[in-house]
Amino acid sequence: MTFEQLRIFLAVAERLHVTQAASHLNLTQSAVSASIAQLESQHGVRLFDRIGRRIELTEAGRLFAGEARSLLERVAETRRRLDELGEEVRGQLRIHASQTVASYWLAPRLLELRTRHPALEIALTVANTALVSSAVAEGAADIGFVEGAVRQNDLMQRVVARDELLLVVGRDHPWASRSVVDPADYASQPWVLREPGSGTRAEFEAHAASAGVAMQSLRILLELPSNEAVLSAVATGLAASVLSRRAVASALAAGEVRSVPIDHPARPFTVLTHPERHRTRAVETLLTIVAA
Repeated sequence: MTFEQLRIFLAVAERLHVTQAASHLNLTQSAVSASIAQLESQHGVRLFDRIGRRIELTEAGRLFAGEARSLLERVAETRRRLDELGEEVRGQLRIHASQTVASYWLAPRLLELRTRHPALEIALTVANTALVSSAVAEGAADIGFVEGAVRQNDLMQRVVARDELLLVVGRDHPWASRSVVDPADYASQPWVLREPGSGTRAEFEAHAASAGVAMQSLRILLELPSNEAVLSAVATGLAASVLSRRAVASALAAGEVRSVPIDHPARPFTVLTHPERHRTRAVETLLTIVAA
């Protein structure tokens, strides 16, 4: 059994589709099938059931998948530790970041990191705040960046920047000409919001609660997983939303939407690390850059 066989097996086990796994691994379908067949033959075990055109993990396959995943994670960690022994910062830095942070704040800092250390591979995953914090807690990410605080008490959290939320509407919306909107009026218009679990959504819910507005009283037409999608919907003038000033800056400058300040403190951009996991030099270097 080789590490390559483990890698191929996990790719198939996670997708339950040989063709998709082959595409992900940049291998031919026949090479992936042959590797699985050889692994099963070598150890006298069936890892997948072939049911028509589908495949499913057998019980043995399910048990082996957990072991294989743990082993490959240990190998990856060993490689990272070995990379640390050299003078150059190298290896892979796994970063998970929430959408607003990744799109409008983090990218220039990652470019600085990569320019300083060209041998370093940066793997960025964009997800909502809840998923980012979970990834750091579970070790799937070396470092995370989110909007606001998170509930995981076992994570180290440090504020590295701040951001302002704005109430945003289209040019033809009834609130477009207002300089202020009373939260008591929120229930009078429909809304398009970010999905639950996002930092923007959590901050809006906190704002509504502090203003005495129950979320159940709002007419939420859509919950969308990206700032761009929300902004596109809001620009029609049919609904209101609350988004980051950074996320709407271009649309505001182009006159596509209007904004109204809301009575809510600036929210923090927070970096997350795990206190019990090894911090590579790449992590330490990035922490220095974002703190500058």
